[in-house]
Amino acid sequence: MNAITLLCWNQENNGNGDPKRRHAGDTLLKSLNPDLVYRQELWDAGADGSTIFNDQAHTLGLQGVLGEDSCTGLFYNPATFSVVRDWRESRRPHFVMPPTALTLRYEDAGPKAVPFIAVSYHLNYGSAVQRLLEAEWLTTWADKSWTTADGCCCTVPAIFGGDGNFYPTGVPGDLPLPDLAKVKNRPHRTHRSCAGPSGTRLPDTAPYIALRTAGLEDAAAYWATAPHGDPTALSCTVNACDTHGPDSRVDLTFLTPELLPAIIGFEVIKVAEDISDHHVLRLTLDRKVFGDILNHPVSD
Repeated sequence: MNAITLLCWNQENNGNGDPKRRHAGDTLLKSLNPDLVYRQELWDAGADGSTIFNDQAHTLGLQGVLGEDSCTGLFYNPATFSVVRDWRESRRPHFVMPPTALTLRYEDAGPKAVPFIAVSYHLNYGSAVQRLLEAEWLTTWADKSWTTADGCCCTVPAIFGGDGNFYPTGVPGDLPLPDLAKVKNRPHRTHRSCAGPSGTRLPDTAPYIALRTAGLEDAAAYWATAPHGDPTALSCTVNACDTHGPDSRVDLTFLTPELLPAIIGFEVIKVAEDISDHHVLRLTLDRKVFGDILNHPVSD
């Protein structure tokens, strides 16, 4: 295979406590042959000595690292990646639901290549102020340095995937922002909005703007407008519902810009509602191009 497959998915409450539902989700992910899986809402996976998490890793045929409080996790193919560092100590106190962040080595790139950072995130559900704080702290993983064997100090590339609970903005062809007045669940109007001029509430796009200001690239937006890309990359990741409003693209993957040339595909894979309320994101990277980028890092 000439592609590295990255998946990002929030399976609602890790199957809502139903082993069959959870297993169906893991089986779906397994069928997509992932090399790296960004997961959110693994709530029960750490109980009883991580019995459930270990079972999920076994089903996927991958190794995994479960984040603090089972909020997020990463699964990886050990033939493709190896862990250089776990950033566990960097997750508190800034995040209500701590992300899982790992520095990973891409084995095919060779011993002189720089590693990259993978971050699975789940931003706060109920507060736009907290989400913006968390988004700003996410950007610190796009600002890490690595010293190569020849003494060159360079920036470590990073790939983020998760459930942002905010809306993207300024992307041609993207889904429209919701009309808050048409969201029937009035508390949810507050949850997904931020304070605007004169006390008005606006759909919350501030975390997206913060991440983009930091130079992070929205993989779906990039692929939707790429010469050989596909505009369906901007498909909804959560379906419309009476309480929460219209179709939304709230699950997003971001990359540091030097990695963009490695993207060879992005799609939203629809998931049945009885398995999760979120769809799966699939990002594919060219193995050779990815390795070449890691062997020619950006100097600080």
